[in-house]
Amino acid sequence: MSDLFSLSLPWWQFVLRALVVYLGVMVLLRLSGKRAVGQFTPFDLVLLILIGNAVQNGMNGGDNSLTAALLLSLTLIGMNALVALLSARSPKVRKLVEGVPVLIARNGVVYDEVLQREHISHADFREALRQVDNGRVSRIHYAVLETNGKITFVMHDPPQSGAAEGGGGPP
Repeated sequence: MSDLFSLSLPWWQFVLRALVVYLGVMVLLRLSGKRAVGQFTPFDLVLLILIGNAVQNGMNGGDNSLTAALLLSLTLIGMNALVALLSARSPKVRKLVEGVPVLIARNGVVYDEVLQREHISHADFREALRQVDNGRVSRIHYAVLETNGKITFVMHDPPQSGAAEGGGGPP
């Protein structure tokens, strides 16, 4: 029963391991692009589960005690709260952690090189566009990939009924 709570390493090593793994995984996810964070696909979920499994031994150092699990959990939750607090108070930290919005289209022109750099397929872009405007690229005033991975569209005003079609109203 005492094995459930006895640590095989000093407590501070668990804290240090958790901090290093937290920061390492955060950097890797940040480098993977906004889409991976903002638009979960089944593949993204599998990846996150596998990452969790891959870093487990790096954090616990082979220790399977409840004390180590609770210490690691407390450290990760504390680190997450600290990053959230710092991000809320510092624009520099927020930019580092979350990134910045990226312009991906303007005035009906889609920036293919930006889509490619941000790992957004044309199919994903068109799907997001269909949700706001039936897929008409020509009506895009600008489109922005937000820091959460979502695409925001600002559309040109639609033509006034009858004004663009040359009519003055119903026949």
